[in-house]
Amino acid sequence: MSALKDLYTPVFYNGIAKCMIESIPGFEEQGFMKLIYSPAFDHMELKARMRHTAECLHYFMPASYPAAVALLNKLIESLIAHGFLQERLEMMFLPNYIEVYGLDDPEISLAAMEFVTQYVSCEFAIRPFLRGYFDQTINKMLDWASHPHPRVRRLASEGCRPRLPWGLSIPTLKTDPSPVLPILEALKHDPDEAVRRSVANNLNDISKDHPDVVIEIARTWKALSNETDAIIKHGCRTLLKQGHESVLSHYELDNQGITLETFNIHNLNIRIGDALSFSFQIFNAGEKAKTIRLEYAIHYKKANGQLNRKVFKISERTYAPGQQQTITRNQSFKPITTRKYYEGGHLLDVIVNGCVMATGKFRIFK
Repeated sequence: MSALKDLYTPVFYNGIAKCMIESIPGFEEQGFMKLIYSPAFDHMELKARMRHTAECLHYFMPASYPAAVALLNKLIESLIAHGFLQERLEMMFLPNYIEVYGLDDPEISLAAMEFVTQYVSCEFAIRPFLRGYFDQTINKMLDWASHPHPRVRRLASEGCRPRLPWGLSIPTLKTDPSPVLPILEALKHDPDEAVRRSVANNLNDISKDHPDVVIEIARTWKALSNETDAIIKHGCRTLLKQGHESVLSHYELDNQGITLETFNIHNLNIRIGDALSFSFQIFNAGEKAKTIRLEYAIHYKKANGQLNRKVFKISERTYAPGQQQTITRNQSFKPITTRKYYEGGHLLDVIVNGCVMATGKFRIFK
């Protein structure tokens, strides 16, 4: 499997260089390629190559930032004409250009992002502007919430997520998410699914610091439409995994009449690279149909010997009165880049409607 940094290939650079020739007066393809393939290039990871590409482009841009932005727009038009489709990850060097060279000119930069994000998302590039020009930027994002283009509306929500993965932290929004709420309110009925999913992800971010805010929104938006119900469910996913009492109550998830039987871990000692196998039976012993949300948690051993709990969803569906089902799951312990496994004792929980109903121990060895 190729690394993401390998998206920046000679074929890619040759292709965009042809577009730069068309759109940037005085651009020199040979000089650009020489700058790109500096001695340090091979050692750069994805984000470093994005920044490096923006810096190499800047070498051929006018000293005047407004003039450079105009050429940036022409470059995007040329890229589209030559078949470089929207939302390609390697094109993130374009908004990165605005982030690096436009921070002293927020008005022009925000206008540029409104255009650029229609081609490739500016969700990361806008973060420094939220830090440096909060009121101006958040007001512009509120305006964007009614923009005719869905990618601009998505930027209105995605760019102001308090905890955007890979994005620059915005402590102001972690402390007080209230400036974001009018944007989410304006987008809750958006016709574009990607925009609605961004609203849900923003709510999920907020829930990690201000669960009561999200729970109140869930109550207010409940049953407005199937789409808003889906937004809230996805936006509450962290609270559901945490077994937050108010969210469980909101979704009427309780354990009355539910029994869990014959819980069994089939391999108590597993080698790193193998899979843990376990099973159990779930039974609705009540007289009414019951929504049952099934999850399990692995308590992974860390380097310091402590355990770190990670929750995985199995299913959520309605069980008829008297209905019983056997659940079997396998959890891989194959090494991955985001998690290292350590030898020793681990724990497994089975979680039913937010409550742990079974726990077992197992061991990992090399």
